[in-house]
Amino acid sequence: MPLPTIIVVHPKEKRSKCSVEPLRGREDFIFWKYPHRGTETLKSYVRLGLGGPELSAADADLGLLVLDGTWRLAGKMEDDYADVPVRTLPPWETAYPRTSKLFDDPLGGLATIEAVFAAFTILGRDVTGLLDEYHWGEEFLERNAERLWPSV
Repeated sequence: MPLPTIIVVHPKEKRSKCSVEPLRGREDFIFWKYPHRGTETLKSYVRLGLGGPELSAADADLGLLVLDGTWRLAGKMEDDYADVPVRTLPPWETAYPRTSKLFDDPLGGLATIEAVFAAFTILGRDVTGLLDEYHWGEEFLERNAERLWPSV
């Protein structure tokens, strides 16, 4: 069984709009409230982010650390986890409707639940139930069908 995925949630992230909120209580996920760290060590973890090597099956035995907040807030959190190696996701298409009038999302930016789903897919982990309560889950799967079922 892989290490649990640790999701660090920024306190300004609204729980009602948080795409990973339905994952609370699952034994394969641990939630930390930024800036506090839990008791778990991050020694065998990689952090999803931008600018690192691409996440691959070679990372399958490592745990995932995911920063959850708006792109601006997550960017401010990164320094506190600079000791955790970064892995970048290959291109996936988001289904989450972006509406910010103040900030641009990075090209290829995903909702947190979409990034977790993509990472689990790449790592060969069970994705059952991840998108069950994600409003745009079906559209996300449709937009990324060739990444999920390349021979179809």
